Amino acid sequence: MKPIRVIPCLDIAGGRVVKGVNFVNIKDAGDPVEIAAAYSRSGADELVFLDILATRENRGTMLDLVKRTARQVSIPFTVGGGIRDLADMEAVLDAGACKVSINSSALRQPGLISKAAERFGSECLVVAIDAKSRGDGGYDVYVSGGKENTGRDAVEWAIEAEALGAGEILLTSMNTDGTKDGYDIPLTRAVAQAVKIPVIASGGAGSLEHFAKAVTEGGASAVLAASLFHYGELTVMDVKQYLRDRGIPVEMES
Repeated sequence: MKPIRVIPCLDIAGGRVVKGVNFVNIKDAGDPVEIAAAYSRSGADELVFLDILATRENRGTMLDLVKRTARQVSIPFTVGGGIRDLADMEAVLDAGACKVSINSSALRQPGLISKAAERFGSECLVVAIDAKSRGDGGYDVYVSGGKENTGRDAVEWAIEAEALGAGEILLTSMNTDGTKDGYDIPLTRAVAQAVKIPVIASGGAGSLEHFAKAVTEGGASAVLAASLFHYGELTVMDVKQYLRDRGIPVEMES
């Protein structure tokens, strides 16, 4: 097993890091560049920046923020939100990001995945999937910051995204997001078993045990959290030590 990555997520709105519950009730959590730099120093394997209002507001990602972050961190970081085409991707990568994450644009024009993989390499391309249970045991894919149900099945979409050239899936459960009740293990397992590319589990981390379960029961290749880290309830190294103590491989030094 490859080392499991522990990834803080910074949701950005109005130039600030914010966090909500079930994609609503957003609260301020601080300055993104300062927070990113602190995570870079404290053992995070990667960072994810999501401009959560960019798509809804029909604008591009804040490139100045990406540039300033790139100057302050020494670990890879992924940027998503408002990335609509290859030009947007190129701008974000040129600004210093290591990967781009696409969600709404990938669903609306799946060919963008193939074009991006060919131009930048699959290793630079993350397809984000925001999924919500629909009552029959399956999950629907949502876009536009969780406001629009596409009617697409999450597992089927993950399979298609991989086939088109996605290098990684960032899988967020809208049901568990921000609740601290634990990752959505059935959703994570279903997607991880359906694809061969890495799956990042997102949404619901509330205890050290939750991170381990995402790996051992969900099959995740990486675990992502936000509020737990932002508000100092746990550190990245707390999570890594817990995983290592349970025989789960991690990189103890970033």
